[in-house]
Amino acid sequence: MNHATGRGGIRGTKAPAAVVLMVGWLDLPRSPFRHRAAGIFRIPEKGPWLAQGSSSHYQVLRVPVTASDKEIKVAYRKAARNAHPDHGGDPEVFRQVTLAYETLIDPKRRAEYDRRYASGVSGRTTPFPAQRPDYAGTGAPGPETRAGVHRPNAPRNTAGDAPVYVPPFDDPLEIPLISKREAALQIHGIPRKRGIFGAEARIQREMRTVQLISRQILPAIPSARLINGLRSPSDDSHIDHALLVGYRLALIGSMLLPKGAYAWDGVALKHGGRSVPPPQLELIVRHMQEIFPELNVTGWVVVHSPDGNPHEPVIDHYRRTDGDFGSVQIVNASGLARGLKQFLSSGPVPNTVVVPVLARLLRGMH
Repeated sequence: MNHATGRGGIRGTKAPAAVVLMVGWLDLPRSPFRHRAAGIFRIPEKGPWLAQGSSSHYQVLRVPVTASDKEIKVAYRKAARNAHPDHGGDPEVFRQVTLAYETLIDPKRRAEYDRRYASGVSGRTTPFPAQRPDYAGTGAPGPETRAGVHRPNAPRNTAGDAPVYVPPFDDPLEIPLISKREAALQIHGIPRKRGIFGAEARIQREMRTVQLISRQILPAIPSARLINGLRSPSDDSHIDHALLVGYRLALIGSMLLPKGAYAWDGVALKHGGRSVPPPQLELIVRHMQEIFPELNVTGWVVVHSPDGNPHEPVIDHYRRTDGDFGSVQIVNASGLARGLKQFLSSGPVPNTVVVPVLARLLRGMH
């Protein structure tokens, strides 16, 4: 499976969706936000952090996610020698090394591990609170939401800066989980046929979403990485799109509905006496938050109109009795572009590409 295939339009050209996007070869300095202390990598925001205990099996053995069985065996022998208690090693580290080897050397266990995005049997974690403003799609984002705009007495927003890779690829202490070339791609994978019924309609609406993100989000946020077609960690379903920027992750589903006004009550879209349930993302968002506790994970469903008007259909939001719409936003195309820019660019160090997270997401592609 080739995860390095990226497709989409290029800003300033009329290139079709089949053009490969690359950020380019960058000679980047070390990230100022990465500090090594007691095995913990920290970033300057209370909440998101990545502890050594959440390292994937690939990181434990210090092998790339594409490692062969031979490479895994060689890495295991070296790691086991260093961590073995008889040689003065830490028993807990040795247990992690053994578990990593037993999982990755077995093809079935490795495939299941990758399907769960390199997570074990995770316990429940507390998701980070996310702002949930109205992204119904009217108007354009104001100056306070635009990437790269500096406001007085506020830190400069770095969303429009060149990507900084964490950990950096020139760090001699790190074994890259994926190549720098693959990490530099802004788009990974394309919508493709799954099943028999409704496949063409589904691909059509997913391609609309890819084109929208390619034109509106990726040029504004160079560190953004769009992954198309992921397997759900909750069941046998799929996630249409995932958009990773720094320590924020947006899971995106797509719909195609006739023009008109729809009322969203947190459960279904209501129009003309009929109720249309959107893709069920809440459980998937919750599971992905558990798998990636260092990220802020949210869900989005974009509703496209048949004629391509980004302001149609109109989505009116009516609060349920508990006043909560949950973790998923229902928006039209204009609302998706506006809302994603605000959510993704307002996170901590938004010009960061967290390579271990990106590598795990790529292994979860169908």
